[in-house]
Amino acid sequence: MPTIAEPVQEATCLLDTIDSPEDLRGLDLENLYLLAGEIRERIIKTVSENGGHLAPCLGVVELTLALHYTFSTPQDKLVWDVGHQCYAHKLITGRRKKFHTLRQHQGVSGFPKRAESEYDVVETGHSSTSISYGLGLAAAKDLQHDDSKVISIIGDGSMTAGLAFEGLNHAGDLDKNLIVILN
Repeated sequence: MPTIAEPVQEATCLLDTIDSPEDLRGLDLENLYLLAGEIRERIIKTVSENGGHLAPCLGVVELTLALHYTFSTPQDKLVWDVGHQCYAHKLITGRRKKFHTLRQHQGVSGFPKRAESEYDVVETGHSSTSISYGLGLAAAKDLQHDDSKVISIIGDGSMTAGLAFEGLNHAGDLDKNLIVILN
């Protein structure tokens, strides 16, 4: 299996066959494991050249793959609280070919950016708002009789903010279709 020390050859790179989360859903567990390694390699290479958030992005690769594999994105909405954890998300949601422009002028943003992709629900950095935002989306979906899911992913220190706890408190009081993942 490929490791960081053994770069994957472009001709056999599984990542280069992934243009959307739909492409993930046909992979078996072994290939998902290989894909996670390739994603890490691509993130390390790009961040070493352009700068960016390395550790937070490497720490959510499997979580990102699992979310897109399990849920029907973009119909199901992923709300990233910590926007600088979204590099794997960007790689598998149609921005792989431009990922080398990460954090460059007119390149791929280092954070979720709605103008870049229908998979980016909200533009965020590190705001502790994912639960409240997700709850608002879930309430709107309920009003529209839309049974798709809303998943708020929070972590990397965001749970220390009062707004996150207010969102949890409010979500606990309302009976909406909201999933909260504490990373």
